[in-house]
Amino acid sequence: MDFAFFAVNFGYSKADYSALTPAEKLFILKAYEDRVVSQSTLMANAVLNAIGNAMRKRGKPFLKLWRKKPQRTDKEMQENRIEKVLAQEERSGKAWVEKIYRENKRRMPVRKKEGTQDAGS
Repeated sequence: MDFAFFAVNFGYSKADYSALTPAEKLFILKAYEDRVVSQSTLMANAVLNAIGNAMRKRGKPFLKLWRKKPQRTDKEMQENRIEKVLAQEERSGKAWVEKIYRENKRRMPVRKKEGTQDAGS
């Protein structure tokens, strides 16, 4: 009965099946079970989403099947990068910001310093 399952689902020959150890057979069956459960869950979610979208009220946006999850950042790596940028700014100022604006053919915004007054005031 096990051989029939392996032959039908995986295309194993009698020699291939006989070459497997009992532990390998169990791992293959567990992986197959995980795949079936995953596919069933995906199908159930897709059907539920389709029904929800079909029965939504007029003007309400469609429900998305897949939602993007934000990637977590490594705090240590982020802090290291920030330290490098701040060290670079101490050495050469904010010339890199001006260069980005210049290469994108944009003008650098001029910000008024706090506490200064216009000539007309």
